[in-house]
Amino acid sequence: MKSLTLFCLIVWFPVVAEAQSVSSSFSDASDVVVVKHSWSKERIGWEGDPFGGPVETFDDIRRRMADQRRIDRARGSGNVGEANKVEREMRSEQVIKARPPAPPRYGFLYRVSLKNLGEKTVKSVDWDYVFIDSTTQIVTGRLEFTSDAKVEPGKRKEISAMSRRPPAATVSIYQLDKNERKGLDGQVVIVRLEYTDGTVWLRP
Repeated sequence: MKSLTLFCLIVWFPVVAEAQSVSSSFSDASDVVVVKHSWSKERIGWEGDPFGGPVETFDDIRRRMADQRRIDRARGSGNVGEANKVEREMRSEQVIKARPPAPPRYGFLYRVSLKNLGEKTVKSVDWDYVFIDSTTQIVTGRLEFTSDAKVEPGKRKEISAMSRRPPAATVSIYQLDKNERKGLDGQVVIVRLEYTDGTVWLRP
């Protein structure tokens, strides 16, 4: 009976060990370290230049010439009221085209450079970009990203993510401000790693 129990334990132990190898592991430190990180403000839609005047397209020119012919015909026939009406329509269209476009909007590009110090190849990374007020040490913003990034052992890789969300509420999405980085510290936290062998590392 004892020999049977011992045999079962010997057979069962490798199965348990194998099952644990594909389960999630929890640790304060991962095999992937953050080498550097940065963020930048990117203009969305440079073609919407707020300082540019109205651009007349070919259709605009053709319509303007047609309206001018209507005015000439109306005046030639003595229909001054019709001519004045067409002129008012042309002036109103010019006012609408001359209105400045909506304020430009900005997006934000977040970058992080990682290095794999472990022995397994990384398949994907969950990472948070955390922003802290340098004076109060209070978290003012947190952005969560998931990136499919193959990082082999001993290798470095830069990953990036574009978002409309600014680092903090103090950073405008409508205009540039040379002082908007003042008092704002950032750091990247690795939250989850998935490896090519199916194993997963999770920050507790």
